[in-house]
Amino acid sequence: MPGWSWGAYTVLEVLIAMVCCFGNVLVVCAVCVGIRDSLREPTFCFLVSLAVADFLVGVAAVPLAVLLDGWVSLIPELCLLLSCVVLVLTQASVLSLLAIAVDRYLRLQMPLRYKALATQRGTWLAVSVCWILSSLLGFTPLFGWHNYPSQTSDTTNTSSSTFVSPPCTFLSVVSLPFMVYFNFLGCVMAPLLVMTFLYARIFWSLQRRLKKSCPQVRASLLREKRLACSLALVLILFACCWIPLHLMNCLLLFQGPQAVTQGTLYAGILLSHANSAVNPVVYAYRIPKIQQAYSQIWRRLLLWLNCCQKDKPAQRSITGN
Repeated sequence: MPGWSWGAYTVLEVLIAMVCCFGNVLVVCAVCVGIRDSLREPTFCFLVSLAVADFLVGVAAVPLAVLLDGWVSLIPELCLLLSCVVLVLTQASVLSLLAIAVDRYLRLQMPLRYKALATQRGTWLAVSVCWILSSLLGFTPLFGWHNYPSQTSDTTNTSSSTFVSPPCTFLSVVSLPFMVYFNFLGCVMAPLLVMTFLYARIFWSLQRRLKKSCPQVRASLLREKRLACSLALVLILFACCWIPLHLMNCLLLFQGPQAVTQGTLYAGILLSHANSAVNPVVYAYRIPKIQQAYSQIWRRLLLWLNCCQKDKPAQRSITGN
């Protein structure tokens, strides 16, 4: 890839990382501080989990994506470990989205049983299970399904003085069959199909109930439908941003390196990372509680800045006197 293209790619990655960090910190503050008793609601707990995963994409996954492109020479074990971090964060996003879909489905279809299950302790236990399972699935290559370069076995037999670590790239250590058969089909597509089925059932049930409900119940069902639409939009954006990159991996596996140009591959990587930056915008425009919490945070910030500006002239006059 030409130098100017690589420079543009790096600048875009830096911008995406900054937006990811700022936007998702704002989401966590809005839910934990701005919305009263929000952490008692399972949906908002899972949204916090998703926001944390998106924040870590900006902090860890984006820098690693730039770093793990042949810029550094690492031993294969360390290169594989860093590459797996990206897989863990992706899997945490998928399982958080799945937990949100299951939560909305149970809330609508089994309201009595949902009240017994949706305790604060049970919710945080489910969040913990999501992250533990994400770690197990993301670090699977460490247990043997990896793709160490062939020259590694040759160089390890030589003396340590002549050993040179190969450049670290993602696909040099992570197996393409693993990415296609295990990660894409098993860890991404299977949950996406389950979520699609759950949201289809949710919308079908809401539409059926809206036709038969009285005006008092209708208002509650409309709020439930609006929230379900917003969460389904988050799911659709995730699929649109991540599936192109996975399809490129499929082409690389079945047709070889010539099937995907380097520029197209980098565009897919940028699109997948941009998903973590887009989610806070969706929350702001589609979920009223988070929208109100954003407004409160901005008002408090502006008030604090005004107070700081008023204090500066007073301090100057005191020092002058």
